[in-house]
Amino acid sequence: MPGTRSEPVRVLIVDDEPGLTELLSVAVTEAGWRPYPVADGQSALRVARARAPHAVVLDGMLPDLDGIQVLRRLRYENPRLPVLMLTARDALEHRIDGLASGADDYVTKPFSLEEVVLRLRGLLRRSGAEDARSRSGSGSDGSVRVLGDLVLAEETREVHRDGSQVQLTAKEFDLLSLLLSHPRQVLSKTQILDHVWSSCFDGGGNLVEVYISSLRRKIDKGRTPMIHTVRGVGYAIRPPEEGR
Repeated sequence: MPGTRSEPVRVLIVDDEPGLTELLSVAVTEAGWRPYPVADGQSALRVARARAPHAVVLDGMLPDLDGIQVLRRLRYENPRLPVLMLTARDALEHRIDGLASGADDYVTKPFSLEEVVLRLRGLLRRSGAEDARSRSGSGSDGSVRVLGDLVLAEETREVHRDGSQVQLTAKEFDLLSLLLSHPRQVLSKTQILDHVWSSCFDGGGNLVEVYISSLRRKIDKGRTPMIHTVRGVGYAIRPPEEGR
């Protein structure tokens, strides 16, 4: 199972350029992880089901399925799987589409292998995959944040509201964790981007709106709202009794 300490981190690499796939595989191997390279979307889905990767490097343009289609299917089957998208396009809309569909980060071609490894390492740490292999088994339960009937556990990256588990993507979890770190405090879009997304992103205000909307659907739907918009300022999370 993913997360066992005796196994290496598994990275699924999806790109139809053989030379680039080989270079990425070498970089992943040198980082101490195990690469699983494939050249198309259907193969990516098969390998993801068979190998249960801890992270995915996904090209946005593939010969069979569109990268966004692959991303959505991966995200449907494993909402917490960290996905780093590769794109040759500079269009803002394409990057927003990828991130809004569940990608946790992106790099634009051409890129350095060192950048890819650094981005992957950050995603793996936030998901807990790499940290689980470096901990000595201290038995710590980690940080747990509670606000009203909402509970977030940093160590297991699990979220519950009113006793029911809420499935979040890695970035949605990071965003919720940031909000819960500052209960009742209004955070601007710029503050959220600086803390949740490690890379600069033009048009990031739209991205924050997309993720806030997604969080609301998962956290607040059918319940007393906790995530609030302060028009012209930013967003805040408050206990349910203050949202009535």
